[in-house]
Amino acid sequence: MANPFYISTAIHYPNGRPHIGHAYEMIAADAIARFQRQHGRDVFFQTGTDEHGLKMVQTARARGMEARELADEMSSYFREMADGLDISYDRFIRTSEPEHYAASQSIWKAMADAGDLYLDRYEGWYSVRDEAFYEEKELTEGEGGQKLSPQGTPVEWTAEETWFFRLSKYQQPLLDFYAANPDFIRPESRRNEILRFVEGGLVDLSVSRTSFDWGVPVPDSPDHVMYVWVDALTNYITGAGYPHDPERFAKFWPADIHLIGKDIVRFHAVYWPAFLMSANLPLPKQVFGHGFLLNRGEKMSKSVGNVVDPMQLAELYGVDALRYFLLRDVSFGNDGTFSDEAIVTRANADLSNSFGNLAQRTLAFIAKNCEGQVEEGRAEEADAVLLTEVDTACAAFNAAFEDLALSQALEAWMVGVFACNQYIDAQAPWALRKTDPDRMRAVLRTLIRAIRHLATTIQPVIPGSSAKLLAQLPPQDDDAFRIAPPIPIFPRLELQQTENA
Repeated sequence: MANPFYISTAIHYPNGRPHIGHAYEMIAADAIARFQRQHGRDVFFQTGTDEHGLKMVQTARARGMEARELADEMSSYFREMADGLDISYDRFIRTSEPEHYAASQSIWKAMADAGDLYLDRYEGWYSVRDEAFYEEKELTEGEGGQKLSPQGTPVEWTAEETWFFRLSKYQQPLLDFYAANPDFIRPESRRNEILRFVEGGLVDLSVSRTSFDWGVPVPDSPDHVMYVWVDALTNYITGAGYPHDPERFAKFWPADIHLIGKDIVRFHAVYWPAFLMSANLPLPKQVFGHGFLLNRGEKMSKSVGNVVDPMQLAELYGVDALRYFLLRDVSFGNDGTFSDEAIVTRANADLSNSFGNLAQRTLAFIAKNCEGQVEEGRAEEADAVLLTEVDTACAAFNAAFEDLALSQALEAWMVGVFACNQYIDAQAPWALRKTDPDRMRAVLRTLIRAIRHLATTIQPVIPGSSAKLLAQLPPQDDDAFRIAPPIPIFPRLELQQTENA
């Protein structure tokens, strides 16, 4: 395969079990990766866990265990979720891997060689939850006078010796880069936020800590570990082969898409490109900040008690029904909301009642009334019209998916499904069986071609279900293929009761 394509999710912070927001990001990235593979790209898809930092140390201490023990346990839950949701990752990276330590220390040395690191003392506001420092002007005041970060997390005054990165040096180079690459940050709302932030002035960034030792050691500075964002962001080039596999790195870097949550766009669209500029490495082609997934319109929070286990949803309603709902009902790039009722309603309407019923009644009719085989029949204009409508719908799906308009792509696909249902009702092959068998055969072969095209097109979104359906269809009008009584692919869902995690 030519034309490499590299997509990554954010690496997830495993100080707790995964929730539906983690699943949403993985599912979206997986669908994009599968789509690109389907269209001939040589895809590298990476996800994983970001395992260092003070939060991990504090969580491990509270549980009476070592940070590495906690990382091993929690990372395994994220990998299990990825496998359970049919995520076709090529690399599950962990930042505690020796290979990643080497990559992080290599980029650190490159930034040092560029003169962009210096030792000084830091005093400022630090959010343990965000693993981020904030300026005074960014803070708000919460209950009891508690200072809060822009994400609403508590900050505390921190003072320690630290290495600094000359972020201020890259203010103009970053603005020039954004101007020359308008699609680097998507969607447009995220781009505008970052432009305002950088235009407001950049200050040098603290990039090491001495108050804990769970992290990548700073080269030639034994009391320091790397501030988690240097270490974490470097995962993207570790997986691509930096610095140990130059041939692989030249093939897959720069990444085509970093898919991340909107709350960490700054780190990926300001700090990360500045680090790469300093190390004289190419910048990724695009950072896409998706929105939050809300539980019945509310942001999920352990304190509120509305955090949902994605594997419970998948067990109750099926992996592909969950995948389809999240990509169909959430406008990609914006916040979206979910509920058990919404999942059941969408899956039944689109997959069970529309597409599944179309496939089931067509295949069952052929198995029962045509001994599983359909010869060519007398074609009419309506057949060509339907196939053109399905081709158009699938082409619109592909164009929208290529542009990361995922929900719009599925809307376009459903136009093709609706066209098929209108066609089968109008042509009524069950009536033609008695009055015009030759015409009936043409109608059935037309439906098989249309269903095959629709099932192939939707495969990146519902890979397991599509594969099962395609296995029941003849490949490209193979007259020797015999259609057996079909196994239902999309049973109607009943509303279940999920428990909050």
